[in-house]
Amino acid sequence: MTTPRELIAAGDATLGIEFGSTRIKACLVGSDLATLATGSHEWQNEYVDGRWTYSVDSVWSGLQAAYADLVASVREQYGVDPQSFAGIGISAMMHGYVALDDRAELLVPFRTWRNSSTGEAAGALTEALGFNIPLRWSVAHLYQAVLDGEEHVDRLASLTTLGGLVHRALTGENVLGVGDASGMFPIDPATRDYDTAHLDRAQELLRHHAPSIHLAELLPAVLVAGADAGSLTPAGAALLDPSGTLQPGSPFCPPEGDAGTGMVATNSVAPRTGNVSVGTSIFAMVVLDSQLTSVHPELDVVTTPAGDAVAMVHCNNGASEIASWARVFGRFGEVAGTTLSADDVYAALLDEALAGDADAGGLLSYNYLSGEPVTGVEDGRPLLVRTPESRFTLGNLIRSELYAAFATLSIGMEALDDEDVRVERLLAHGGLFRTAGAAQQLLAAAVGVPVAVETTASEGGAWGIAVLAAYLRRAADTSLSDFLDDEVFASSDAVTVDPQPADVAGFAAYLDRYRAALPLQRAAAAATPITSKGTAS
Repeated sequence: MTTPRELIAAGDATLGIEFGSTRIKACLVGSDLATLATGSHEWQNEYVDGRWTYSVDSVWSGLQAAYADLVASVREQYGVDPQSFAGIGISAMMHGYVALDDRAELLVPFRTWRNSSTGEAAGALTEALGFNIPLRWSVAHLYQAVLDGEEHVDRLASLTTLGGLVHRALTGENVLGVGDASGMFPIDPATRDYDTAHLDRAQELLRHHAPSIHLAELLPAVLVAGADAGSLTPAGAALLDPSGTLQPGSPFCPPEGDAGTGMVATNSVAPRTGNVSVGTSIFAMVVLDSQLTSVHPELDVVTTPAGDAVAMVHCNNGASEIASWARVFGRFGEVAGTTLSADDVYAALLDEALAGDADAGGLLSYNYLSGEPVTGVEDGRPLLVRTPESRFTLGNLIRSELYAAFATLSIGMEALDDEDVRVERLLAHGGLFRTAGAAQQLLAAAVGVPVAVETTASEGGAWGIAVLAAYLRRAADTSLSDFLDDEVFASSDAVTVDPQPADVAGFAAYLDRYRAALPLQRAAAAATPITSKGTAS
């Protein structure tokens, strides 16, 4: 059998790199799709001039740092430095606004999915297209910039996503995977490309304000999973690996969004399958077997990496507030003379959550660091609220924070019931599930269906995009769904947890309090305006 060292030296390993909201992660997999090594680099979004962003310098320095960390791990474990790969894939946070000039340079700082200042544009587009256009979609950002008369619009040559930007820098190809593209503009599932009727209607809106803009010419070309998306150029190799060891020529799969790679990482690309991704944001994806009957503001219609329609419930605020509490308690341990790893801190806190009251003892938490369109909150403030009779214990505090992370998702998923969309179970992934138990159990209570977690759950999107890169060699022979079933998850050892009646009843009571107290969010934002630049966790 070929050893990992021989595989890597021969250029037969596959590389995936994903730009998450708090970490850029690189994942190297072997021919059996098992992880050989990982590397990572932490970064944070910044709130600059009223918008959430990441600097372009941090994109490139973070890319190099994550790759260098991976190479260091490979060298330590196997005694070899990679010079080429069987395939490379780039994934990143979906949506947002990456506006480029004719030299493919940013015209304005990258505007992330977290920005919710596009209400006028999103509303007008939704009405004109008869299709829900969420606040964070690229076309909403574009139209809002047009409506606001932003100076850069006249110099706009192309639009893309963060994943598309990095892919283009490494390959020279202005393309997107269909799943990522579906967060820029609606996709027609029949053609696996932008919906031409919707393009015509959107162009008519733009014509009245910016007649020089031709939307179809601004958008990247759309590719489905398994398509050739270019290869690593000499400039791209030098950007990714300034040491000069990495050589040009490695093939690339289409760049995909974090939603698409999450579907792959949880084997949720076939109709009536679904997954939940928990990170800085939290979202659920359910692959549809028929079109929705009406427009729901809570539901995005996006696609799998193969182009099949997906109902997506996306919430801007996920596990960041839990991470903040974990840092506080971790620091308390240090001050008290007991240093714990991050995993140990999470394990202790999440275990304690299971010891809390089913309804979190009357506590109420909001994890809103930013606005939340699902609940109609324009600007967020994290809150912890309790009454004099609430039981303020550590277990109830952490259970309340976990419930808060899942509450908005639960509200958004009620629209799926209206459409009679059913799913037998949801597969969950993200760093929160590195710690077995509480997060999975309480998520099952919040969504009302069994929740499964694979052993690859904590690897998440970096592993998922590496799998899509490996699919390049098999796409001519098998569908993506069959590839995942037969070759990637054939020996799956997912652990499934059913909703527990006591937790279901406790979460329902919590959610009633949560809905009733939503006006507190609006009052808190009005009373505490953000007036300076800053970095958010």
